[in-house]
Amino acid sequence: MAAYKDLVGQKITKVTSNPGEPKTGQMWYNSTDGKLRGLGIVSAWASAAPMTFGREYGGSGIGTQTSNLVAGGYIYPPGRTAQTEEYNGSGWENITNINADKYLPGGAGSTTAGLVFGGTSPPYTGDTEEWNGSSWSEQNNLGTARSLYCGAGGPGGQTAGLAAAGYNGSNVSNVEEYNGTSWSEVNNMSTARRAGTAFGTQTAASYATGYISAHSTTVENYDGTNWTTGTSTNVAKSSACSSAMSQTSAVVFGGNGPGTAVNTNESWDGTSWSVAPTLASGRSGINGAGSGTAALAASGFTTPPDASPGTTEEFTSSTNTITAAAWASGGNLNTARNNLAGCGTQTAGLAFGGETAPGTIVGDTEEYNGSSWSEQNNLNTTRNKLAGCGIQTAGLAFGGEVPPAPGKTTDSEEYNGTSWTEGNNLNTIRDQMTGAGLQTAGLAFGGQTPPNGMSNATEEYDGTSWTSGNNMGTGRRLMGGGGIQTSAFGSGGYIDGSGDQNITEEYDGTNWTSGGALINSRHAAAGAGATNTAGLIFGGNPIPSGVGSKAEGYDGTSFSTRPNLATARARLAGCGTQTLALAFGGASPTIRNQTEEFTGETSAANIADFTTS
Repeated sequence: MAAYKDLVGQKITKVTSNPGEPKTGQMWYNSTDGKLRGLGIVSAWASAAPMTFGREYGGSGIGTQTSNLVAGGYIYPPGRTAQTEEYNGSGWENITNINADKYLPGGAGSTTAGLVFGGTSPPYTGDTEEWNGSSWSEQNNLGTARSLYCGAGGPGGQTAGLAAAGYNGSNVSNVEEYNGTSWSEVNNMSTARRAGTAFGTQTAASYATGYISAHSTTVENYDGTNWTTGTSTNVAKSSACSSAMSQTSAVVFGGNGPGTAVNTNESWDGTSWSVAPTLASGRSGINGAGSGTAALAASGFTTPPDASPGTTEEFTSSTNTITAAAWASGGNLNTARNNLAGCGTQTAGLAFGGETAPGTIVGDTEEYNGSSWSEQNNLNTTRNKLAGCGIQTAGLAFGGEVPPAPGKTTDSEEYNGTSWTEGNNLNTIRDQMTGAGLQTAGLAFGGQTPPNGMSNATEEYDGTSWTSGNNMGTGRRLMGGGGIQTSAFGSGGYIDGSGDQNITEEYDGTNWTSGGALINSRHAAAGAGATNTAGLIFGGNPIPSGVGSKAEGYDGTSFSTRPNLATARARLAGCGTQTLALAFGGASPTIRNQTEEFTGETSAANIADFTTS
C-alpha cells in the first residue's frame, strides 16, 4: 500500500490549530485537540433564490448549477408558457422567451448554446429551437412529435442532442440524434415509456426510471449505437429529474411515486446507486441540470399543488460546506414604525424618524448592534418619509414630511453616534426621496415636491452643504436604492398617474444613466449595496401581489431573484451591503417592528476527524 506522503507529496504535519485554508487531500494532526484531521466530503441540498415565475412542471433545464436556463413549462395560472429564465448561481432573471408556449420539452447544451425540443404546445410538437446567448431561432423539427418530460432526452450539447422515449398519446420508444442541423432516427429503446430522465452525452447516455405500466426503476444505457439494460435504481418513480453530463456520475432526484410527489435522491457512481440527501420537499417535474456533484432543482409539482412553486435548491457534494443565502430574524425595533430612514451596516445600523400610526410622526432614533436595538437621542426635527445615509456614528438625515402633514422640509441633520445637530438644508424641498453615500459625501435624489410633483433633482452633500447635481432621467418617488456618492443606483418607485415602476438609473458622480429593469415593478421598497454594481432591493408595494416579500440583487446590468423576506412589507428601511443587509420597520398594512438580516451564500472548508484504524 502506498504511503500518504507518496500519494499527496507531503507528510502529515503536527499543528496546534487547524490550517486556515486546507487543501483537498491534506491531513494534519491537531495536537491541541488530539485529533487526526483533513477535509471530508459533505453532500447536501441548500435553499437558493426562487424562480421569478414558478413552474408547476415541465420546463426544460439546461446548463450547470451556477449557469442554468429554464425554458417553457406550466405556470399556474395561466398555463403553458414561453417564459424563459436564467440562473447565475445567486438568483434568477427573465431573459428572451422561446418562440412558442409549451411544456414538457427536452433540453440540452449551455446558457450560451442551448437546445429545446419537443413538448406539448398543444398538440404534441417536435418544434426545435436553438439559443445563442441572446435569442432563439427555429430549427428542423423532431421526426416524432412528443412530450419529453423533465430532463428526458437532454444529454449532449447544442450540436449533439439526444431525444429518447416520451409520450404523444401513448408511450414511445423512439430515439433521435441532433447534429446541429437536423434530427435523425437511430435505434429505439427496448421499452416504450414516458416521464423518465436522461443524463450523459449523445454517445454515452443513460435513461432512468419513468412510467411504463407503472412507476419504474429500470435503466437503459446508450453507447451511441445500441441500448442495453443497466443497473436499476432503488426507488421506482416517474417525472424525476437528473443532473449530469457524464454517464458515470449523476444524481436523480424528486419525481412521482404512487399517489404523491417524492423527495428521494439517488447518486450514481458508474457502478451502483446509493441513497443521497433528499430534497426539502417532494416534487415532480423539476427543472434541473448540473453534474453529479453540483446539481440544481427548480420549481416542480407538489402534493397538494402549490400555486406559486418557485422553490430552488442546490445540491453540492464537495469538501466545502455551503450555507445558502437567507434572511434571518433579528432583534425588533423598540418603536414600530413605517416611512422611516436608515443607514449603517448589518451589525451597526441606525434607524430614525417615521410614523407609528397614520398622522403620528416621530423623531425616534435607535442603534442596532447586530442583535438588538437601543434608544438614542431623537431627531431635532420630527419627521417621516425622509431619507438618510452614512454610518452609525456619522449619519445624515434629510428632507421628509413634518407635522402637520403633508408639510415638507429641506431640513438636514448630522448624527455623531450620540446626538443630532443641524446641518445646512437641501436646496429642493421634498419628501419620499432616496439617499446614498456618507455623511461627508452624501447623495439625495428623486422624491415628491409640494404639492405632488415628481422630482428628478439630485443633490450632493460634502459634509457642510448641498449642491445641485445633474438630474435623473425620470422623476419619481419612493425608490429603493443604495451605493456611494460616485456609484449609486435608484430602482422602482412611483409616478403619480403612471403607477409602479421597474426603472433603474445609475449615478457615476456626474451623470445618471439607464440600468437594468427590476423583475417586479414596485414602490416603497428598501435598498442596500456598496456600489451600483452590487445592489439589493427588497420589500415594497403592491403587497397583495407578493412583491412585499421579494428581494432582488443587482450586478450593474440586470436584476436576479434572492430569497424572500419572512415578513412582507412596504415603507421599510434598509442598510448594509448586497451580501450583508438589514431590513427593519415598515407596514403590511400593520405597522411593523420586525428586523431581518440577509446573508449571502457562504462556503467553508468541511474539516472532519479521522481514525487510524
